[in-house]
Amino acid sequence: MTTHTLTLALAQMRCEKAGIEANLAATTAAIAQATAAGADILCLPEGSLTGYIDPLHYPHDAIALDGPGVVRLLALTCGYSLTLIAGLVETNPVGPPFITQLVARNGRLLGIYRKRTIPADESHLFTPGPPSGPAATPIFTHTAVPFGLAVCADIDTPAVFADAARAGARLVFECAAPGLYGPQETRDWRAGHDWWRGECHTKPARYARDYGLVIAAATQAGRTRDEDFPGGGYVFDASGACLAESADWLEGLLVARIAIADDQTAR
Repeated sequence: MTTHTLTLALAQMRCEKAGIEANLAATTAAIAQATAAGADILCLPEGSLTGYIDPLHYPHDAIALDGPGVVRLLALTCGYSLTLIAGLVETNPVGPPFITQLVARNGRLLGIYRKRTIPADESHLFTPGPPSGPAATPIFTHTAVPFGLAVCADIDTPAVFADAARAGARLVFECAAPGLYGPQETRDWRAGHDWWRGECHTKPARYARDYGLVIAAATQAGRTRDEDFPGGGYVFDASGACLAESADWLEGLLVARIAIADDQTAR
């Protein structure tokens, strides 16, 4: 049995809506911090580049994978050995946009994952990714460790994690931006953070145990112009135990070193 050790950096990051310039600056800072910490993979939350935009309110702010925003994002990874996972709302020429997470390394786009689970109250806003097949479950690799992706509401779809395990993933990143309900002026940040922490300790922890995966979560944090996010970075091992978690809902970077056996198999 061979065991591979990886250092993961999970960003609790404020991602302003339609704020690509600010979000690129935050990404630049996160890459520098993750590199200084010796990270192999830096995972940013859902919507890290565009913000989690409602296409009805921001009709011109979804972006294309070959557009200038993504080109500039890819350029930020040039000269680094780490793998970057970042999120955007992606234009769709035949319908509502996709919620997409991309994987990049050293200036190259390695592939994408499109969120499969669109909540009912957003079904008119976004197009889900394919429910099955290779496009639904792309597998990426960093230093011989295969990993997959899930995005926010995919946390409610066990098949997303089971499919990744069956496709050979040993590690899955849950990239999230769960908006908090209620008026911003009376926001209870602790309650919001505790709610999302409970979701992660319940669902990804169970999927880790059920499917023999390491699961790591990175969540948007803080206040945007019209929505707040709870933050939270978490790492669960293949027994479902929490190996590391962020202390609170504030912006920051959770760095965790993990060991993954290459004979880990889906259960």
